[in-house]
Amino acid sequence: MDKALIIFDLDGTLIDSREDLRTGVNLMRADYGMQPLDLSTVSSYIGNGAEKLAERSLQGADIPLSEALTLMRKYYTEHMFEHTAPYPGVLDGLKRLKENNNKTAVVTNKPHDSCVAILKHLKMDIFFDEILGASDTFALKPAPDMLEEVMHRTSTLPEKSWMVGDNYTDMESGRHAKVKTCFVTYGFGVLKDKDYDLAVDSLIQFAEKII
Repeated sequence: MDKALIIFDLDGTLIDSREDLRTGVNLMRADYGMQPLDLSTVSSYIGNGAEKLAERSLQGADIPLSEALTLMRKYYTEHMFEHTAPYPGVLDGLKRLKENNNKTAVVTNKPHDSCVAILKHLKMDIFFDEILGASDTFALKPAPDMLEEVMHRTSTLPEKSWMVGDNYTDMESGRHAKVKTCFVTYGFGVLKDKDYDLAVDSLIQFAEKII
């Protein structure tokens, strides 16, 4: 029997990256003489890609978005390994899934290069058959494009696939791609009114339910 394809979001699902993202945001804001934002505020801005994070972090200030985005990315890249770490249970959950020969992928609205660099730094890249971050090639979640691409690359049908994430963009992209969805309760995303097929408190719990 074909095994499932488990597609994971990154920030708020596999890793807690809030502190390093806040550093990138606040160093960018400091260049424009703006006061730093607290962690909860920056966390609420995450989930729709780097450009949206920069735009929200400017809070309507009359500052060129492209310039601010370049600065934020620069500062974030310089600091993205300082505090970022896997959530408790993530590594054990991934090991369980791979031991059972499931296919796994990461699909994230974080820029692709940053995504790959972080997963390699944390020695997590070995768990994934495909890693797909934001680029000019595919529309970001909640569009289904990136999910459909990794299903194509792994030759997996939607009915054998899961989207696991902490944000409404993950649940909505899963629905559009016609895959099952799992909401992780420990992340920092916003669910809004989106439906899901399963909710878990850890990836170990998810692995145990589908194995």
